[in-house]
Amino acid sequence: MDERPDNCKVATTLDTIVGKWKIAIMLNLLHKGTMRFSELRQVMPGVTQKMLTSHLRELEGEGVIKRVTFPQVPPKVEYSMTEYGQTLQSILHLMHDWGVQHLERKQENISNIQTKS
Repeated sequence: MDERPDNCKVATTLDTIVGKWKIAIMLNLLHKGTMRFSELRQVMPGVTQKMLTSHLRELEGEGVIKRVTFPQVPPKVEYSMTEYGQTLQSILHLMHDWGVQHLERKQENISNIQTKS
């Protein structure tokens, strides 16, 4: 990592992968493989069609996911992680592990505060 804060690219990474539903999209595609739009909506019940479409387009534009349209009626569209997008898997796992540790730390701090009271 570049030690000059003005040249750090963490923000670039976060700009690419952060969005209310982007992580869920990527994790579903990484763990379940290729999925159709309707399947993604089913596993993310709170997402709107507009938001899912928007995030899928952004991730596709960044080269993280691939969209394949089949010429049939009704149209069939499938999404999958690109080889490039799969390189995010280790980063997402590290972020998950950090999140678990962070929640445990927060809970420990809360318990310590309650014990002292």
